[in-house]
Amino acid sequence: MHLLGREEAGLRCLLQVALGGGAGAPVPIARIAAHEGLSEVYAAKLMRALRLAGLVESVRGAGGGYQLARPAGSITVWDAIQALDEAFLPTTPCDCEPADRIDCRRTTACAVASLWRRIGDEVRSALEAVSLAELCGGTLERPDRIELPILSASAPRTTPPPTTRGPTTPSRGVRPERSRIATRGETNR
Repeated sequence: MHLLGREEAGLRCLLQVALGGGAGAPVPIARIAAHEGLSEVYAAKLMRALRLAGLVESVRGAGGGYQLARPAGSITVWDAIQALDEAFLPTTPCDCEPADRIDCRRTTACAVASLWRRIGDEVRSALEAVSLAELCGGTLERPDRIELPILSASAPRTTPPPTTRGPTTPSRGVRPERSRIATRGETNR
């Protein structure tokens, strides 16, 4: 179970269609890509997967683009993730053939696999409980916000700047100090 950038980007593209498709107007792929910082080619690839899953419809022509295939309240986050990655939650946790499972040597591994199945079921239930309309409306409960320190360019540095190595060119009128590297048996003066 893993959420890749593909699933997240595809879900964000779907949200752009839901938010931008007011009054049934299709959302152009260029606008979807620009809002999400994606290339048009990659956004089109994601939208194709969503279209093949029946979540969006494409409209051709000058005013064309994408629109939701059904109301946002009936499309779940799980629907979108399944459209973008069918292997998000594997259906078979064991690599054994069904006939070999009777004499499986990895009975402890299979017991652990049942744990993963249970966790996967919980994840699926949670994702099925969230609709696209809820995401668009921002009605999900938010966890406590964590404030992270922001380093600005004007903030003083706590560590000294790195020194440069190698010869430096002195300013006009300033004589560079000469240093002597001690060799074996000598000391620097």
